[in-house]
Amino acid sequence: MNDASAPVTLAVRLALLSCLSFGGIPAVLPGILNLVVANHWLSAREFTDFYAVAQTIPGPNMILLMGFIGWKVGGASGAIASALAIFAPPCVMYYTAYRLWDRFRDKPWQTIARRGLAPVTLGLVIAGGIVMARAAAAGWRGIALTVAATALMTATRVSPLWLLAAGGAIGGLGLL
Repeated sequence: MNDASAPVTLAVRLALLSCLSFGGIPAVLPGILNLVVANHWLSAREFTDFYAVAQTIPGPNMILLMGFIGWKVGGASGAIASALAIFAPPCVMYYTAYRLWDRFRDKPWQTIARRGLAPVTLGLVIAGGIVMARAAAAGWRGIALTVAATALMTATRVSPLWLLAAGGAIGGLGLL
């Protein structure tokens, strides 16, 4: 990346997106994907590859994902700035909001707010999943595998870890 302002631009935009992330970073993944692809920092395929790697590693995977993106855009300093940008602003906001929320915990508006935010959060997370699936361009086999795994998880009590392992094996064998 030759543009010296790119890591700063990335960090500022990630900080703004992280402040809007009801339901966590997956809720704003479409915005992050659009940001990095529109600026030609990553291709959609690179983004989904980074996402897949970040999901397989234990720990704070979204911070790791932003670190991967930041590294690609601006090296080590870009990785650090992106990782900080994704969690520092919301942490400050959440701490402040918690203090206020706790102070007014007996007010009826809290129940109304919680009930209103639940469907918003769910919708944002689902939208993020759809955008990630489109960016992955997995084809009909990938879609079939996703539908089968979703149906199996919904109908049974099988652990998602077994389904992840099976999906990884199928992909590793080149069947997708």
